[in-house]
Amino acid sequence: MRVAAYLRCSTDRQELDTQRDELRAAAEARGWEVVEWYEDRAQSGAKESRPALDRLRGDARRRRFDVLLVQRLDRLARSVRQLVELAQELEGAGVDLCAARQAIDTTTPGGKLTFHVLAAVAEFERDLIRERVRAGVHRAMRQPRPGKRRPGRPRAAVDVEAARRLLAGGASVAAIAVRLGVARTTLRRKLST
Repeated sequence: MRVAAYLRCSTDRQELDTQRDELRAAAEARGWEVVEWYEDRAQSGAKESRPALDRLRGDARRRRFDVLLVQRLDRLARSVRQLVELAQELEGAGVDLCAARQAIDTTTPGGKLTFHVLAAVAEFERDLIRERVRAGVHRAMRQPRPGKRRPGRPRAAVDVEAARRLLAGGASVAAIAVRLGVARTTLRRKLST
């Protein structure tokens, strides 16, 4: 089994030695050999793009390793959404995920179950947020308050008379939209009213 290890620290003052030692011991305990070490120094876990992580993702797609080993899941990502997306990307590439300090090891049935429960909770959380946002928008549209603008994207201002003159002069809708700085569909909608 080819294993890659990912290590990350948030500041220049931190060292990766502890993580490296733990990952080496975890791999040995499982009879694995780490073939590649990916190290991001002074990189926030909130950043979705990090030099070593980006390289790791590319190597996973090229199937250069079978298992990704991390000390804890927060080394990979700070948000559940980001973590689930990364794990799904790894799963799509046929790469398992193992967190040495946590009960997540997708090479085992129990570890897969734990991770899928985590993914389901993340999806549930996204759905709740989406539902709350929709409810807030509907409420704001039903109860407009004086002096408050209407929720949603602001309406584009279109000089319809100028657009009609340009259209009568033989200009295309696409050219007029570019000249007026509006989307073609917005221009078409305004011209049809």
